[in-house]
Amino acid sequence: MPNSYSFFFSKRLLLLLPFLFLLRTGQATHIVGGELELQYRSGNTYRLTLNLYFDAINGNRSAEALSLTASIFAKTSNQRMQNVRLPRVSDTFVAYSNPACTIPSLSTRLMVYTSDVELPAAVYSNPSGYYVAVESCYRNNGISNIVNPGGSGQAFYLDFPAVVRNGRPFINSTPHIFPPLSDYACRGELFYYNFGGQDADGDSLVYELATPLNGHCGAGNTMPIQAEPLPYDPIRWLPGFSEQNQIPGAPALSVGRTTGRLEVRPTQLGLFVFSIRCSEYRNGEKIGEVRRDFQLKVITCSSNTDPSVQVLKPGTRTLYQASRDTLRLVEGSNRCLNLRFTDSDPASTLTLSLSPVNFSGLLPTLSTVQGTVRTPGAPDTLASQLCFPTCFDTKGKVYLLDVIVADNGCSLPRRDTVRVAFTAKPEPNTAPLLTTSAALPLRVHLGDVVTFDVVATDPDNDAVTLDMTGRNFTPANLGAQFTPGAGTANTSRGRFSWRVTCAAVGTSLYEFVFTAAASPCAERQATTVVIPIQVEYINGPPVLTSTLPPTEPNATAVAVVRRPLGGTYEATLTALDIDQDALVLSATGNGFDLAPLGMSFVPVNANGRAQAIFRWEPSCEAVARGGLEVTFRLQEASCSPRTITRTVRFEVFSTDTASFLPANVFTPNGDQKNDFFELPSLPPDFCGSYLASIKIFTRWGNEVYRTTNRDLHWDGHGLPAGVYYYLIEYTDKKRFRGTVTIVK
Repeated sequence: MPNSYSFFFSKRLLLLLPFLFLLRTGQATHIVGGELELQYRSGNTYRLTLNLYFDAINGNRSAEALSLTASIFAKTSNQRMQNVRLPRVSDTFVAYSNPACTIPSLSTRLMVYTSDVELPAAVYSNPSGYYVAVESCYRNNGISNIVNPGGSGQAFYLDFPAVVRNGRPFINSTPHIFPPLSDYACRGELFYYNFGGQDADGDSLVYELATPLNGHCGAGNTMPIQAEPLPYDPIRWLPGFSEQNQIPGAPALSVGRTTGRLEVRPTQLGLFVFSIRCSEYRNGEKIGEVRRDFQLKVITCSSNTDPSVQVLKPGTRTLYQASRDTLRLVEGSNRCLNLRFTDSDPASTLTLSLSPVNFSGLLPTLSTVQGTVRTPGAPDTLASQLCFPTCFDTKGKVYLLDVIVADNGCSLPRRDTVRVAFTAKPEPNTAPLLTTSAALPLRVHLGDVVTFDVVATDPDNDAVTLDMTGRNFTPANLGAQFTPGAGTANTSRGRFSWRVTCAAVGTSLYEFVFTAAASPCAERQATTVVIPIQVEYINGPPVLTSTLPPTEPNATAVAVVRRPLGGTYEATLTALDIDQDALVLSATGNGFDLAPLGMSFVPVNANGRAQAIFRWEPSCEAVARGGLEVTFRLQEASCSPRTITRTVRFEVFSTDTASFLPANVFTPNGDQKNDFFELPSLPPDFCGSYLASIKIFTRWGNEVYRTTNRDLHWDGHGLPAGVYYYLIEYTDKKRFRGTVTIVK
């Protein structure tokens, strides 16, 4: 099948597909090639894309498929895991690398098939991994290097690891591969193309030649609906061809092991099929393999001579000799080389480019990068100037730089290269200068405002930046600001301002670091100035005095104030602060409000001094509550505030209770003297405390008398002489116990 070539590509986890074309046995579909990508989306979802290339000149449009199917198998068992349907989403033409080299017998269309595929971890977890296979029948009849090409099939294969490893997701996306290829090769001229990929996961890719797979296709077989599992037979090479001599040439076809760059200088005309195996490694472990099946057409092209480029030493007309010369670029030296480039072919468009060999980063500049020679109105030789930046620094090493001229020949440009060896030292550069208007030493107090200016200049007129940091602190947290001001190309200025607040208290010294930086030659040069600011702050504790008991302000025990009903209790509190900080006196009832319980607290708060008067009118409510606790608090409003608290318990007592002391002997003998047991000093009813009962017991606990009458006159009721016990109870659970003796 003349004037066509085919290329197929498949990659780890890329699900290559059977071509479901409407063909009869033995008919070629004119598929030029294809490549697959599998990109991780999210969760268990991957996006599978097949780029399929079709011969737009000789291809049978009726052989095109609206969708394709891919088959996935388990490696250990060959179990079919799933088939994946891919619909076609676009159909466009592929451009030549150089459109001027287009020939009418070679035109390619790109058809894209894509769909999302689910690879759940619960299913794709076998540590041995999985593989994808696609089988197609048949190859082009015009292939020049295999036996019976029209009766040979294609089996595209890749394997990929489980999507989960050690219980965690093992995510991987395939590389983005080279752009679509529509070029041809010329006999006797070097053909080269970059088949290398860029892997989003940073995995290492290794390339090598492999024998294309034939699969299960053969005589009498029709186009398979789905792929069969392993094994797949390889194609058979014609005599003189082999895995290492797939396209004969000087040199024969080769692929860069780590770059994926293909090279061949073919010596035979024809259509040649070849295959490349790409292995993917992560952390030194192989995690996948993919095969690329490819076809390249070799034709006879018009003769094209190589262009030439010459490099002149700086400031001379002497040619640079790559084999013996090393340029040494030092301070004050001429850093520019003159270049001359030409081509003996008429109307050649030449392009200059630079390719670093053993370094990366900064490159010299070219004054002219393209021009046409040997055409009316154009010169025979073009000139350009290559200049190294003054920043260039090889750090004592010899750098190698390829100066390349390429023509616009077909199918690929012819080139000439001069490799320039050089060492370079950058021009000396002075660090920026930094000045400040701060008057050192700086000692500040609370409330002070500190301001000063900072100016940075660069003696070499480099752009300079200026910033502020704090040594072991963040200036913004203190309210310190550094505001940029107007500057010039080599000057930067700013103003520092800081109102000292309580945020600064706790650390006595703050060191503000100002840095002026310039980056000549992409290497940062900086000058710093440290401005120390001493914060002077001493806070004496306030002093609280009062007429509350006890008078010691720091007493930890709860003081008790006991008063009878009626009257008013009054206490004064006075607070002083030598630092004149704001003082606040307050009083809080523990579990109650002051006013409803007859209490008041009137403070007069001010800076440096506070006074308050506390008043209490004792009532039965205090008795019912079992006492009232009030917490008095002095709060200082300062950067390191002190708090003084006093808790006092207020109780109400009955004055009659203290005088209750009944007689303990009586003589019921009828002599009218001490004939009765009486309780004349029995405490009266008080604040809800009422007499409940008076009981008298024998020594054995037998009750012999009971009454609720507080006017007691007990004569013993004829009981024998001896000791008896009394129990007096009130309604509030208050009790009095004692003994009384009957004497006869």
